[in-house]
Amino acid sequence: MTCRLHARLLLVLLCLICGSEQTCPPMCLCVSDTVSCSSSGLGRLPRTLPTFSATLDLSYNHLSWLGPGIFNKMPVLENLKLSHNQLRSLGHGVFLNASGLRLLDLSSNKLQVVEQHYFKGLWRLEELLLFNNRITQVEAGTLVGLSSLKKAYFSLNQITQFPFFSIQDHSHPFLTMLDLSSNRMSRLPWEDVKALPGLVQRGLYLHNNSLICDCSMYSMFWHWSLRGYNALKEFAYDHTCIISGDPRSSIRFLQQNRFFLNCTVEKAVSRPVTVFLSSVLVSVGDEVRLDCQTPLRSTELSFTWLSPRKGRITQTSTNDTLISLSANGTLEIQAAKVNDSGVYVCTALDVKQSLNATREVNVTVLLPAVEPFNTGYTTLLGCLVSFIAVLMYLFLTPCHCRCCKQPKPPIIPAVTYDTSALTSILPPYTRNQHKIQTNRHVAFMEPAISEEEADQIPES
Repeated sequence: MTCRLHARLLLVLLCLICGSEQTCPPMCLCVSDTVSCSSSGLGRLPRTLPTFSATLDLSYNHLSWLGPGIFNKMPVLENLKLSHNQLRSLGHGVFLNASGLRLLDLSSNKLQVVEQHYFKGLWRLEELLLFNNRITQVEAGTLVGLSSLKKAYFSLNQITQFPFFSIQDHSHPFLTMLDLSSNRMSRLPWEDVKALPGLVQRGLYLHNNSLICDCSMYSMFWHWSLRGYNALKEFAYDHTCIISGDPRSSIRFLQQNRFFLNCTVEKAVSRPVTVFLSSVLVSVGDEVRLDCQTPLRSTELSFTWLSPRKGRITQTSTNDTLISLSANGTLEIQAAKVNDSGVYVCTALDVKQSLNATREVNVTVLLPAVEPFNTGYTTLLGCLVSFIAVLMYLFLTPCHCRCCKQPKPPIIPAVTYDTSALTSILPPYTRNQHKIQTNRHVAFMEPAISEEEADQIPES
């Protein structure tokens, strides 16, 4: 009997341990590595969230504040959706130890100033959504450190100035979309805009602003239109400017260019940037060769590659024996690794004629074909195996321990009694005690929490 009691206690402990860190909050829905707490009326984050979550959806709630390190126990978190809440600001170190984030959705909140500490440490972030807030200012260092950023959405805000100078080739090699449409920008630092990387200029959306018509503005958009950038093609009717600062005299300057006849438009010094998109699938350990084919036919071209793991690669800068750049622009990777996956951008430059062109290759390094194990499934499988083992121990294995060996009761000859004359030989308190012991359960007491600590625990 004692052995079975110990085994049952072990079973309860196993279930508590397996479920302690993987508990799904009652107001949320947990499926595989996705946790959805959307439209749950949350004013604060749940006390516990599954640590195995890769996607966490907290949209359409009433969250107004995010404290420091609030996601530090979710090391595999990649997608965080916080749209349609009441967030006005973010505390220091909110995303501490959450460097694996790739998508961060903060759209449709009440943010007013995007401070430079908001996204510190998110060097893997690829997509940042901040549209439909009340943003009036974006601090200069906001995007510093977001070296993997590909798309940033700042539309539908009240921005009057933007730190274009903080975006450069070496700091944001993969940025291809910067949406600043539907804001309140009247004059832009056109020299900083002109210095933006070619890929950023191709995906820079500035329509539906309050731009004042001048020659600098017209010259910049004229060059972009000449190069056929999609941002101008798709929203040609939404590009307007105001003549002499009068809001009532707004024109579509891409169609009504007669107002700029006196402007001296600079001659284009380079051809449109040509991007060749391609994809490459390889296995771990394979040799990879990425060519840099461009329309440029000069024999005196210089080549530069931007890689997700090594950054900028030139013929003079690379000292790695596993990766090399040849004279014709071909990038060779001797043995591909998983972290070699990503977008590689090659730039071919003809210095004499001031011409340049780029080629973009998306490389995916595949692991051997093995059935992937999800963390949540692995934990659940471990609990099931432990549960089955305990059941087998309880019901299939005979108990051989000494505690189970009881002396055989002595044989007492049967005696006939008059049942009507018998009373219980147990005293009243013994009967009551026996009844109480029969109904007792094992209780696992949690440590007491002081009133001060209880006030600090967020309520769901």
